Amino acid sequence: MENKEENQKALCKHIPNLLSSFVDTFVDFSVSGGLFLPSQKPSLDPQKPHEETPLSLQTRYPAPDRLIAIGDLHGDLEKSKQALRLAGLIDGSDKWAGGSATVVQVGDVLDRGDDEIKILYFLEKLRREAMKDGGNFVTMNGNHEIMNIEGDFRYVTKLGLKEFEDWAYWYCLGNEMKSLCAGLEKPRNMYDGIPVNFRGVDSQILHGIRARIAALRPNGPIANKFLSKNVTVLVVGDSIFVHGGLLARHVEYGLERINEEVRDWISGLMGKAAPRYCRGSNAVVWLRKYSDVEKNCDCSMLEHVLSTVPGVKRMIMGHTIQVDGINVVCNDRAVRIDVGLSKGCGDGLPEVLEINQNSGLRVLTSNPLYQRKNKPYLNPDSKEGLGLLIPKSGSRQVEVKA
Repeated sequence: MENKEENQKALCKHIPNLLSSFVDTFVDFSVSGGLFLPSQKPSLDPQKPHEETPLSLQTRYPAPDRLIAIGDLHGDLEKSKQALRLAGLIDGSDKWAGGSATVVQVGDVLDRGDDEIKILYFLEKLRREAMKDGGNFVTMNGNHEIMNIEGDFRYVTKLGLKEFEDWAYWYCLGNEMKSLCAGLEKPRNMYDGIPVNFRGVDSQILHGIRARIAALRPNGPIANKFLSKNVTVLVVGDSIFVHGGLLARHVEYGLERINEEVRDWISGLMGKAAPRYCRGSNAVVWLRKYSDVEKNCDCSMLEHVLSTVPGVKRMIMGHTIQVDGINVVCNDRAVRIDVGLSKGCGDGLPEVLEINQNSGLRVLTSNPLYQRKNKPYLNPDSKEGLGLLIPKSGSRQVEVKA
């Protein structure tokens, strides 16, 4: 009898946390397009047994058997899924099918498209599924993540604002449900400190603007749930990833230090302004010295930067649209993978970069006719996929397989 009473007390003790977990799942399902996020590591906090333990950021990974790099997505969920299917990373039910592969998405999920929150949820779902299957799915910060956290919404679409307005409705409803439970701490008002009106802002988008600020500002719910897990610089095997580009001073400052400081800023521990190496034309998320197709890549500078990171032979970056698709310059040391995939930003043909330990670099693309039409330097004797010759000048296309 005594044991039964103890069990009942223990059950009642956890009811508030069970309710909180249920409400969070309800909100996630409602705003994500009907996704259930797989569970992560159980909580190490006995006071909050149903909250998941946050994962520490990892800056360096060993070389996997298969590495896939994906460029800017900019709010286009359907085109994002097309890119993932190219590499066999998701199945017909949109579940992880990449096995032990490592995937790196180089940032700029936000802006220019209408499905930003849905993509954030979808990538988080894949990250958790990949981890359970022995793989890795790593997401990075781009300049548009940094801009939005700072409240710069110049490239937001009207439907993008509507998505955040809808999210805010469900999130606030969830908080109201939690506030009815005496055993839970009353949720704070997510709009605290945000003005009710903004001069010059149309009333039709005002609620979306306020919701977006609340969600994405440092320590905001969406910033904490998703963006705080992003890295800003990443080393996988002999490749270093960054959204814009790296200078020697960035490496000297410390790759791990950059990742930790940006995470702490997103989590609300370092004020409102982004760290200085995330602002300006020479910032890690803004630099174009190696990716601007209108200017020659600064190969000597790139070579020097790579020499300061032991074991690294190439830099892989997004940020600057490559209208002719993924390409390499500087003797394969600079790999540019932003193909302007989103309908709101070029509507380019989906392409992803694949790096296998045995076969090196190749591009996976969805339409070989596009390659034949736009890239005249094809190798007609290629035996596998579409092999591309090195042009006498300019960028070089790595091996392409349709």
